[in-house]
Amino acid sequence: MAKDKFTKEQKDRIIESIKSAEKLTSGEIQVHIDNKCKKEVMDRAAEVFAILKMHKTKLRNGVLFYLAIKDHKFAILGDAGINQAVPANFWDHIKEKMLQYFKQEKITEGLCHGIEMAGEALKKHFPIQDDDINELPDEISFGNN
Repeated sequence: MAKDKFTKEQKDRIIESIKSAEKLTSGEIQVHIDNKCKKEVMDRAAEVFAILKMHKTKLRNGVLFYLAIKDHKFAILGDAGINQAVPANFWDHIKEKMLQYFKQEKITEGLCHGIEMAGEALKKHFPIQDDDINELPDEISFGNN
């Protein structure tokens, strides 16, 4: 199972990256990891996005980092509020940086770096507010496949 591919320390580092990034932005970041992705990666990411109810945030500013470990697939999916505020290729630079880590089998490092970059990028469009609340859990979700 995907959950078993990460040590407790690695999971803690990813969660800490999410918390750290969310201190910069009102955006909500979640990570979901599957072993395999049996469909087109963006379709699966959109499915997970809906399952996790990420579209329910007040500003529609959720971001999903989706990985399928064994299939070597990943996607970053932003909600409608983000996609209206940013250029079409907004996630491409982050994905390229993450891929550099992934090619070296540094999955945790790549995820953490991507999450931190997303927090930095999102703070321009969705700065943290005084009344900001954490609308989505910071925990990593794992698929059963």
